[in-house]
Amino acid sequence: MMVSSSGSRLGNNSAKVGTSPEASPHLCKIDYQRPIHNGASNPSASGGSKVTLTPKNNSTIKFTSEGAWAWTAEALRHKDGTMAPIGVVPEPIHLVLLVPTGQVSLRSCRWYFLGAGRLNQDAGGASVGVESRRDWDSHSKGGPATKLDTAGSTFAPSHFSPSSIRTPTLIPHSSIMSSNTIDAQHGFVGALDCGTTSTRFIIFDPLANIVAEHQLEFPQYYPQPGWHSHKAEEIAEVSKQCIEGAVEKLKKAGYEASSVKAIGITNQRETAVAWSKKTGKPLCDAIVWDDSRNKGEVLHYENTLKDKGIEIGGKLFKGQEAVDALAELTGLKLSTYFSAIKLHWMIKNYPEVAAAHEADDLLFGTVDSWVLYELTGGAANGGLHLIDVTNASRTLLMDLATLTFSPDLLKFFSFRPSILPKIVSSSQVYGKIHQSFSPSLAGVPIGGIVGDQQAALVGNKCFKDGEAKNTYGTGAFLLFNTGEKRVGSKNGLLTTVAYQDGEGGKVFYALEGSIGVAGSAVKWLRDQMGMIQSAPEVNVLAESVPDAGGVYFVTAFSGLLAPYWDTGAGGMLIGISQYTRPAHIARATLEAVSYMTRAVIDAMRADSGVELKHLMVDGGMTNGDVVMQIQADVGGFEVVRPEMRESTALGSALLAGSAIRFAGWDVSKPETLKDVNTKGSTSFKPKIDEATREKGWKAWKRAVEKSCGWEDVVDTE
Repeated sequence: MMVSSSGSRLGNNSAKVGTSPEASPHLCKIDYQRPIHNGASNPSASGGSKVTLTPKNNSTIKFTSEGAWAWTAEALRHKDGTMAPIGVVPEPIHLVLLVPTGQVSLRSCRWYFLGAGRLNQDAGGASVGVESRRDWDSHSKGGPATKLDTAGSTFAPSHFSPSSIRTPTLIPHSSIMSSNTIDAQHGFVGALDCGTTSTRFIIFDPLANIVAEHQLEFPQYYPQPGWHSHKAEEIAEVSKQCIEGAVEKLKKAGYEASSVKAIGITNQRETAVAWSKKTGKPLCDAIVWDDSRNKGEVLHYENTLKDKGIEIGGKLFKGQEAVDALAELTGLKLSTYFSAIKLHWMIKNYPEVAAAHEADDLLFGTVDSWVLYELTGGAANGGLHLIDVTNASRTLLMDLATLTFSPDLLKFFSFRPSILPKIVSSSQVYGKIHQSFSPSLAGVPIGGIVGDQQAALVGNKCFKDGEAKNTYGTGAFLLFNTGEKRVGSKNGLLTTVAYQDGEGGKVFYALEGSIGVAGSAVKWLRDQMGMIQSAPEVNVLAESVPDAGGVYFVTAFSGLLAPYWDTGAGGMLIGISQYTRPAHIARATLEAVSYMTRAVIDAMRADSGVELKHLMVDGGMTNGDVVMQIQADVGGFEVVRPEMRESTALGSALLAGSAIRFAGWDVSKPETLKDVNTKGSTSFKPKIDEATREKGWKAWKRAVEKSCGWEDVVDTE
């Protein structure tokens, strides 16, 4: 459910009554989402959260599902305890309820929320990945959104329970968000979150309440199998629109644009962008992080390491020694994933890029570099060409020890040094927003840049050794803080920069494990198998059985990433019997994500020698209580889910705020952030015994063994 406000600040205990043909109705916006249980005969069955209204006289309460994605089954509970069923609500629709005087509560069979949409922690959960968001959003594009048919403003009544509603995200047009009291004393800080499928701009107050946000999707291009492209100019354009849209909503809430004191940038990592130094225009489409067209480049460089070797620090390394030396220098492996391999493919296959490289007219960067360049004026106005240490550490070009681009690697890949951006810290004032990009925020300092997964680590305030987070989206991405110590992995992980806390400041490192399939496995159940009709249903289906019935699912749709790194692994569903039902496969799917997470965390424990205290989680899948409990059971560790899970955006906001000491923030002194995002969390602790857990883990590892090398086996037959 979403309650939004226009013309008043949410959560400030004041409400405006808009003029209306009827008798001063209370107006609220609600998003109705798809039901699992048919009908509304037992709305209390799931223990869903309650929202209470106290209408005056016999007034009309109006609800609108403007831009709704799906449906839910709901009912009214009158003060005397009787139930008045509403039934299934189509989308979009006005729901007009004539209610008697007295207290009325709206209760749902089960609440579902999209993206960052949250109810309080005892609400029914859902598993929602980024790709399912895109699918759900398509419902609202079928026709114009329903509008309130009353004059005056939409508002949140002061007697709405503030604990019941928390920071939802709408795609593509979100609204004024936080139901908590806004702290405007110091102003606000913004975060431009440039994701893989959408961009959004979120404005936070000093306590991490979301004051306003705006989100837009941008086109995805898949010209050939294995190819995934973006148009860099479209990313820049939606970034402009998101900033202006959020600022407009900020103004509607009664605040000035000047109250935004700084902004940060966080971005999809590894995606490679190439543009002209002279014109500032992209020379080709950006190659996205999950694009695998450059497999040939990887093979070429693997053979080069084997046959010719690589010179590092004046010493020649060949074969496995060369692979190990490259990993020690960069923390990474030769993979289609990383930016240098993508750039090499661009130069080899796009004549415009090759010509620009030869003529010293090429500028290369990741998405943060491109967006910063545009934010600060582009070619016409001296746009800045920079990259922060976290993004630079994902290029396969940066020396982790010196935080500079390695001359040895530039020689190995045949790149001119002049094409590369300058490496900077994650928290410093780089420049200011140019008038040409954002008239509303012209002159506002840009104070933080950080890759999205590192941003989530900061946003979850994982500042100590042994603290870790997992972001469950299309894939899953784990980062484990190792402090100021660079820990090399012998167990299939990557070493990366977590963040640098200021210009010349301390550098913190992390071990990283990337899981290729998480929410996309749920999407597969929905779109390819037809076992569920919406992503959230997987939790309910999985909960209907006590276990997976001996079924194990290795979700190697495109091989396996950490800690196995097997591109030839094949997806495998094993242990099926005549008693297997869709519910068992649904549960096995959630267990698969959880087992993969355990595999990565076990590798992190082995490499670091530090025991995991607990796992902080964020991302769309974490909406589901069922999958979070499965994660705790399978992993044998505590899982902590914050109430406010916009961790990626918050991380960049914290770094930006720290650069200007906004509200006293200083990421080098975590105690200054003790009041940030303290609205509570839900803890999931293991409920199964150790013997049961280890039996399942042993069976899962056997399934993985059978999956690994599957394509190689098939190809040789």
